[in-house]
Amino acid sequence: MSQASLDRLRRFGIRPNRELGQHFLVDDNILEVIGREAELDPGDVVLEVGGGLGVLSEHLAPRVAHLHVVEVDRSLEPPLREALGPFDNATLHLADAVELDFAALDPLPGKVVANLPYGVAATVILKALAELPELVLVLAMVQREVGERLASPPGSKVYGASSVLAQLSCEVRVVRRISRHVFFPVPNVESALVLLRRTAPPPPEDVVALVQQAFAHRRKALARSLALAPGAPRDVRERARAALEELGHPPDARAERLAPQEFVALAEKLR
Repeated sequence: MSQASLDRLRRFGIRPNRELGQHFLVDDNILEVIGREAELDPGDVVLEVGGGLGVLSEHLAPRVAHLHVVEVDRSLEPPLREALGPFDNATLHLADAVELDFAALDPLPGKVVANLPYGVAATVILKALAELPELVLVLAMVQREVGERLASPPGSKVYGASSVLAQLSCEVRVVRRISRHVFFPVPNVESALVLLRRTAPPPPEDVVALVQQAFAHRRKALARSLALAPGAPRDVRERARAALEELGHPPDARAERLAPQEFVALAEKLR
């Protein structure tokens, strides 16, 4: 068990905020797993979202060139300041990661390594991939179903917009499942380490919009879903049906049947 986590919980009187999805890492064994899978290098600039009690932060800081730690809960500033105090290569950002401009961070991160709050995990990962084109790797602790969705293939029950957007620029795999007992408080769901390795630039904005619109109504055909999008062109349904046939799909195919790169081709045909 991480004595640092338990000690800081007691000394700073920290009560986990369930509304923020706080589940603090209290097992030091997992830190070595994270460090190994993140392929940490002394030249890395790393972004950690959800600093919590600073246990992962103080594991990362001495192993990289610079560490950015983002934490939305200002009550966690004292334990985080204590954890980061010995390191002059760490910057604490007390901010909401969903609203923070990652592209303005200096120096720019090349990796994200984090124990992400459950409620914003996929949002933060996709935001980092979009705002940090030089990002080469994301290793994140997430709710297991989020990790499985990001890595899921076309046709899977959990394949969705986040799957497509992640896989358009990354190879994605679930590294391992994580016991719920490495956290305090113990969550009601299982977690997983998910690894995203950059293979391509972020998709264009029109592709992102198309993917989101295509999955907005999962029980409807893709072309119908596009037609229901606010401001959609009057002929988009007919054009999408024709484009799907050109791609080898039935005109009434659903979005979950298309591979990530097929959305790029579909966007090109609809421009």
